[in-house]
Formats: sequence, structure tokens, C-alpha cells
Amino acid sequence: MYPKKDQLPEGGALVKKSKTLFFCQNCGHQSPKWLGKCPSCGEWNSFVEEEVRETEGARPAELRYDGVPQSIAAIEADEGDRISTGIAEMDRVLGGGIVGGSAILVGGDPGIGKSTLLLQVLEKMAERGLKVLYVSGEESARQIRLRGKRLGASAKDLLILIEVELEAILSRIQEIRPAVAVIDSIQTVYSSVLSSAPGSVGQVREASGRLIFLAKKAGIPIFLIGHVTKDGSIAGPKVLEHMVDTVLYFEGDSGHAYRIIRGIKNRFGPTHEIGVFEMRDTGLAEVSNPSAFFLAERPEGAAGSVVVPSMEGTRPILIEVQSLVSPTSFGMPRRTAIGVDHNRVSLLVAVMDKICGIHLSGSDIFLNVAGGVKVDEPAIDLGIVAAMASSFLDRPIAAGTAVFGEVGLTGEIRGISQTGVRIKEAARMGFTRCIFPRTHSHEALPETRMELIRIGSLRELTEHLF
Repeated sequence: MYPKKDQLPEGGALVKKSKTLFFCQNCGHQSPKWLGKCPSCGEWNSFVEEEVRETEGARPAELRYDGVPQSIAAIEADEGDRISTGIAEMDRVLGGGIVGGSAILVGGDPGIGKSTLLLQVLEKMAERGLKVLYVSGEESARQIRLRGKRLGASAKDLLILIEVELEAILSRIQEIRPAVAVIDSIQTVYSSVLSSAPGSVGQVREASGRLIFLAKKAGIPIFLIGHVTKDGSIAGPKVLEHMVDTVLYFEGDSGHAYRIIRGIKNRFGPTHEIGVFEMRDTGLAEVSNPSAFFLAERPEGAAGSVVVPSMEGTRPILIEVQSLVSPTSFGMPRRTAIGVDHNRVSLLVAVMDKICGIHLSGSDIFLNVAGGVKVDEPAIDLGIVAAMASSFLDRPIAAGTAVFGEVGLTGEIRGISQTGVRIKEAARMGFTRCIFPRTHSHEALPETRMELIRIGSLRELTEHLF
């Protein structure tokens, strides 16, 4: 069958038709048809449809390191080679500063402040005479300038580039050779080598791969800002998080002024480290004392409220756990937990019923970590039990009491790590009593005037709580 006239180009040669392929957003596996489960990584419902055009002569740019094998002992590297961002909370999350040639992925909800934070980082570095580059594919130069005025960003070494074509961005970075470059965002960048739309799995993988290669080869740290999906994960192939050196998530709630940047992955520092910021009219301001920040509005003498020393990476932070236990008006009691694992709360309710004789099966239970903080470490178990017991008995916990420890299914209180650091932070914030597991690690406890109460079973909790 002969092709139609409109299918022929001017020279009369046939143009290859576009075809549709399905790509796994988790690992990048491609399939000619949609699959419910990825045969490569086993993820369910992860395939998205993309149109791919086969273009003659289109070939990916060749990536090559022109190096020779060398002894690891002969390679010069020093922790002092890190570049400070000029923002202490950001340096903490990065492990002490930016490592040369590193690729850092920053994700977060729309409007949370990712662009604002990185623009402030670049401004701080430009003030020290470092040439930095901000590449935007989402805003115009005028829009960035207006935001920069609000943030006080006016350093001459802060360069702005409005570009979305990958090849042009790579060329400019090699030409300027900035100390740090920011790409805002990786989903808007496209390569002319591929015919798929910007933001597709193939485009994100190609753009990030070549930018990371440039970062390693030229020694230029590159920040990649990434969009997130409705379930909170970074849009694009999951392999993107494996390719970069550091993954940072910017968290927060529109109802609260604070923002938390959390390190999910870091090849050059501790993981799960956090930096706390407060959103103001002039941008993001550091919160050097998060414990005081989160406990500033805690009510005194209220039943159902308890303070727990939690660990976020290497930093101890005092958080308030609140509980409201009331008789249910329905056949099925309600269980609502915000900031902690819902399944963990159900487990602790069952342990309280069996071990302590506190029967909550006929009560509605509402649990919340004040300030919108999310905690997933087991040390919060004892605090959850204490808050629920206090609310159920309608008795406030003794003033100046901090509680932490893991609760087992048989009611035993298990030891946790960083006991001394937690106690020291509670003492620094003025607490006078601390209830914690009797069995703790062999680390030495700090010298303090606090009353240290060690318990080994959940039955002992109510004896010392009130």
C-alpha cells in the first residue's frame, strides 16, 4: 500500500511514524503495552504512556571520562573542600557543606519554598565572591528579579539563565563554570535528542543523567529541583533518586510558618538530618532552637499533653504529643492519628488494654504531634501511651516531665539509642523529670540535676507519670 501524499516530506522520503511505549516511573522499564505490575522492579500501577518518535540521525551524546586508573591512596580529598552555603541549617543537612561535583535533588510540594531557599543559598554564596548560576525554566527573569528584591538578593555574581533546552544549559555551565548551579526544575528541561515531551520519564532520565555527568567531570555541584506527585514522591523515574548523591525533601504545611528540609539520602553525611526554617515576608529564616520553637505554645497543666525528646538525624528535638480520648457515640470507635503511624497507635491501644487495664475499646482516640511534625521513630511509643492515659484518666502529667521509650507487645519498655543526648536536650530546655527505659545502651548518661526515672514495664508508667 502506497503512503498518502501528506505522509511524504519535501524530498519524498518516508518519515518514520511515531509509536507509543509505556515506561515504568519507578525503574524506567519500557513495554509496548500497559502492564499492571512492572516485571523489572515489581511495582504496581507505575506505567505511564509516552509517544516516541523515531528520528533519523538522532543519537544520544557520547559521555566519556578521559581518565586512567589510579590508586585510591593517591587521590587527594579533604573534608575541608566542602563549600559552605552560608546557611547553617542547610549546611547541617548536607553534612557540613556542599561537596564539589555532587548532584543534589530537592523535592517538595508546590509553593513550599524550594526555589526561595535555593535562591537564598546562591545569594549567600555570591556575597562571598563565588560565581553562581540559577537556571529557570518556570519563571521569567523579571519574575525572579522581583522575588530576589523581596529576599534581598542583588549580588552581581548571582547569574540568572532562562533556558529549558538541555544542550544549551550544558554549554552555558561549561562556559561560565560556576561554583554552584541550580536547575529549576528538572521536569521542564528537555533534550533535542529525544522527541518525547518535557517531564516524561525519558526526558527526565536523559537530562538528569547528562547534568550529573557534567557535575562529576567538571567538579561543579548542581542542585536539581524536582516536582512531587500526589503521593509525595518525586515525579519521574525512581532511578533519579539513585543517580544523585543527595536527596532532600522540603516539608511543611500551609497552616504553619515553619518549613523542614530533611535529608533522605546523603553519600557525604548523615541521613534523616533536618534543618528547620520559618517562612517570613523576607524569605526563609533559620530556626536555631527547634525545641523552643515547637513548644512555644504548649499549654501548662493540660491533660493529654506530653513532651517527647525525639531524634531527627543527629539532632535532638523536643516535640509535644497531644491526645484526646472520649466516649464514642458510634458503634465503631474512631481512631485518628496525625504525625505518627496509625498502625502503631492501634498496637499501643491493644497493649494498654491488655497490660495496664486501661480499656479504650469504647472510646474515640485522636492523636496529634503539635506543629505538624512527622515522627516515625519507636522512641515516641511511651509518649503516645502517656498522652492517651493522661487524657483517658483526665489527669495532667506532672509539670516538667519528659518521656521517651519503645513499647513492646508484652508491655516491656525497650531501650533506644542516643539516650544521653535526649536527656541532655530535655535538661537544657528546663525539664526536671525524665522517664525512660531501664535498659539502655552502654553510653554514659550526662550529669544533670534532673530526676531520672527508669522503668522496665508499662505497668510502672502510671506510678511515676502524675
